[in-house]
Amino acid sequence: MDSGWIPPDVDGQRASVARVYDFLLGGGHNFASDRDLATGLLRIEPRARELAQANRAFLRRAVRELAAAGVTQFVDIGSGIPTQGNVHEIAQAVDPGARVVYVDNDDVAVAHSRSILAGDENTTVIQADMRRPGALLRDPELNRVVDLTRPVAFLLVAALHMLTDDDDPAGIVAALRETCAPGGYLVISHFTHEAEPGKSAAIGKLYDRATSPMVARSHAEILRFFDGWDLLDPGLVYVPLWRPEGGEVDGRPERFLVFGGVGRRP
Repeated sequence: MDSGWIPPDVDGQRASVARVYDFLLGGGHNFASDRDLATGLLRIEPRARELAQANRAFLRRAVRELAAAGVTQFVDIGSGIPTQGNVHEIAQAVDPGARVVYVDNDDVAVAHSRSILAGDENTTVIQADMRRPGALLRDPELNRVVDLTRPVAFLLVAALHMLTDDDDPAGIVAALRETCAPGGYLVISHFTHEAEPGKSAAIGKLYDRATSPMVARSHAEILRFFDGWDLLDPGLVYVPLWRPEGGEVDGRPERFLVFGGVGRRP
């Protein structure tokens, strides 16, 4: 195996949520521990790859919609390992001047992001912990690329379910809201137990082996993260139902186990 992408001192013995997601999306930046956890996940939910792809498709649609609406600044928190259809690629296809900051605390995600973003002055990656939003928002590199006095789209896609209630995810979102200029946006997707509670509980238990948990929350709990934001149509829905491309969604959208929504800062 080519180990050139592995940063020094990375602990490959414990599965990383970012690397498991990379594996599910068909990436190659993962270790045996990540593949082992993903195999366990596929036993519980054989459609796990399809679920990961649906979540990624939601991200792409949301970014495209916001860029088309005139948003030129994006901060992708918990961005993970780069894959096809990254935020900067989507946003800059609409507006070549769009500026994007990727934020993650996973060493592999940050190292690989830096390697593909080298030389792009409108795009950067910072290593930061979303549980410390004040430090994240003060980061000099983030503030070099985006102007927080102007509207920004904060992306928390498949991120908040990696936080327990003790991590105060609502407080983190509130800090972003207070920083966000009017006309900015919040994009969230979040794992839920509402459709299949037994399956969701089993997935959560499996992720006890990973570097971050997988905390399922109800629709009402996730909706509260949008307090102080104006929720865009169609509201907080299962991710395939958020402004789908190509017409109706086939099958049962609740089988995707993830709600998604977009809010605007009034």
